[in-house]
Amino acid sequence: MAKAFFRLQKFLRRIQFLLFFLTAAYLMAGSLLLLQRTRLVIQQGSRGIPTNQDLLVPEEMGRVGILDPRTLQSPRPGPRLMVGMEVLQEPALDQRHSPHWLLSRNSELRQLRRRWFHRFTSNQEPLQTAGFKVMKHAAEHKGTYMGCFTHDSRERTLKGAVFYDLRKMTVAHCQEACAERAYSYAGLAFGAECYCGNTLPAAAARPEECSSECRGEKGSVCGGVNRLSVYSLEQLRAAARPRRNVIYRGCFRAPENLTDIFPASLIQPNLTVEMCSEFCSKKEFPLAVIRGQECHCGYPTRRFSLRQGVDGLRCSGTRNASSAAGGEHCLVYQTPVQDTRCTDRKFLTTKSKVFVALSSFPGAGNTWARHLIEHATGYYTGSYYFDGALYNKGFKGEKDHWRSRRTICVKTHESGKTEIEMFDSAILLIRNPYKSLMAEFNRKYAGHLGYATDRNWKSKEWPDFVNSYASWWASHVLEWLKYGKRLLVVHYEELKQSLIPTLKEMVEFLNVTVTEDRLLCVENNRDGNFKRSGTKQKNFEPFTQEMKDLINRYILTVDEALRGRNFSGLPREYVPR
Repeated sequence: MAKAFFRLQKFLRRIQFLLFFLTAAYLMAGSLLLLQRTRLVIQQGSRGIPTNQDLLVPEEMGRVGILDPRTLQSPRPGPRLMVGMEVLQEPALDQRHSPHWLLSRNSELRQLRRRWFHRFTSNQEPLQTAGFKVMKHAAEHKGTYMGCFTHDSRERTLKGAVFYDLRKMTVAHCQEACAERAYSYAGLAFGAECYCGNTLPAAAARPEECSSECRGEKGSVCGGVNRLSVYSLEQLRAAARPRRNVIYRGCFRAPENLTDIFPASLIQPNLTVEMCSEFCSKKEFPLAVIRGQECHCGYPTRRFSLRQGVDGLRCSGTRNASSAAGGEHCLVYQTPVQDTRCTDRKFLTTKSKVFVALSSFPGAGNTWARHLIEHATGYYTGSYYFDGALYNKGFKGEKDHWRSRRTICVKTHESGKTEIEMFDSAILLIRNPYKSLMAEFNRKYAGHLGYATDRNWKSKEWPDFVNSYASWWASHVLEWLKYGKRLLVVHYEELKQSLIPTLKEMVEFLNVTVTEDRLLCVENNRDGNFKRSGTKQKNFEPFTQEMKDLINRYILTVDEALRGRNFSGLPREYVPR
């Protein structure tokens, strides 16, 4: 009995040691796993958003919880720059601005730049389309509901302006936008698309076919698949009339026969600008042309391109249109109606054989260039990234995978041998670094359409930003010149000053044939919905002399590299200040 009890006691002691050992092993494994996960989080925090972010959709972005770059620590100015957990030692001052140093520094800073560049926050203020006034949704819409109608995107009945908001579209938004442009009807389709026009669609559909919920308004219907929820806007038009925006385009030499050029005309004694604009708006034309008592409506064409204006003194009596020169010259006004001859866009029907990049430094006008290219070619542009704000405003190529080859070209701010050699050719868009740095800093703190505050400019982040991003501006151009296979260099300033010739060169580089009238339509809608709004500071100079010296050396380096590759040098306005 004693022997059996001794064996049992010995067995229990072994079990205790075994349990103690297993518990210790379990705690050690848990500690190691926790340390490994902590290290992974630190590495991801320093590297920023991964390169496969373009596959995210807006719903997934909200679940992932992407961090605001402003919460990440910025590098300190000085002889050393912190990147993640590594310290980069600056070379001697006499070696700092050579092309070789810029190329090597570019790879070192790439992770830091990506962390700073991408700003996807779930609470970002939504962009406002030009002319779109954000309204609080009322229980009852002010427009009169006319019913559900069929909708053909190719042969639209509502042929006026078109707006997209794939996240915040509401009935009130659409109604207000169309009313301010003097349209009689507003139609909503697919839950996120708004169409304006002055003619009620003829083909009615069953009420239950308009069943798509508005993206920005639960419980409200915004059409359906190829179906329009149409509202009459007579009441809203009366309220919106004082806010209509009629833009004076200038004084021009009148063609020989205006009635042959313009499809709608009116002769009215004591004709005024408001009368002519109202008449052309009802006819759904973007231009109102006045010569004496004649009012003509139409579009810019090859025979009347609005490129050669004359001195405004030759058009006398601008206060009263009826006293304007009745023979050789005419007054031209832009009505609230949108020129829709170039608004139709689609994905490529077959995969592109040539993979083309639209490459630029951030803040160089890439989004604006995409707007011009899409409306000129009629095809969507893609993006190496995913910007939900741009996708929500109609850049549908944002959501398409950047390597799908279904877009005419792909936006990228990347540089480096691997990233560049993935593309067969590229349009390299270059902008004055002073303007680019300010534009990107504005985007970082106020989105695509806003301006940074005085507090942002006076903070320590602005010198840090210039210290890091100025070298990126130079290295971006140098690396694309070195590794790019086939390049078309476009200067932002030249595109802005000579839009039609420069845009035509870009379209030809993309191997797309477009009509002159479509290019004129693009010129008529040149600003699109991405022109910064708000109060811009006058005579504002955020650059210190030390910053100017740094940037000027980069300008000279890039100018020399461009000329070395037989491209034209940088425009004169880039010349050091």
